[in-house]
Amino acid sequence: MTDIPINLVFEDVLSEAVLKQMLKQSQRPFSVGQCLNQRGYGKIKKIISGLNYAAKGMPYLVLTDLDNAECPLVIISEWLTQPKHPNLLFRIAVKEVEAWLLAHRSAFAEFLGISVDLIPPGDADRIPDPKQLLINLAKKSKKRNLRDAIVPAPNSTAKIGKDYNRPLIEFVNESWQVASAQTNSPSLERAMNALINFQPGKIEDKEKLCYHHLL
Repeated sequence: MTDIPINLVFEDVLSEAVLKQMLKQSQRPFSVGQCLNQRGYGKIKKIISGLNYAAKGMPYLVLTDLDNAECPLVIISEWLTQPKHPNLLFRIAVKEVEAWLLAHRSAFAEFLGISVDLIPPGDADRIPDPKQLLINLAKKSKKRNLRDAIVPAPNSTAKIGKDYNRPLIEFVNESWQVASAQTNSPSLERAMNALINFQPGKIEDKEKLCYHHLL
């Protein structure tokens, strides 16, 4: 089976781990090339048109959070001024990638050592602030190492704990199952279906289409 080369573009290292697990669990022969951490949505918004053009030379999988935007279609229509190239997989986590973790309720509850009943059932995409909910759940954990890593220190102005991403990435790599999570997250299900059904279009000269030349 021929490998499908693909570059990844994401907001942070947690999103990177999620994308890599999605590719792995899709059971498609994806071969990851560049992993481009943009440290927030602002840079992704800035370069998305260039990535759309560069997708003529190699497929790109881009993940950003919906955050406070009205809906994914609004982001796509506002960020992309040209028709989306078929080799650009532009996916949006509703409302944040943390919702996709919470969507695997049983595994995440076991990870924190809390009752699964503390995690809202049903559509995780409807959680107003998934990151804050995750932190509030971590406060209830009996595992001090997780509390210390995920929860901001008392009197701290930080919004997340000092080692927030590390244990969450471990959870993604060791316990998170897309098949279970997507039953509680339509945006994750759509993203996974896009990967499973992806068929790369015609590839043009990669050297001429490197997105770095377009910035």
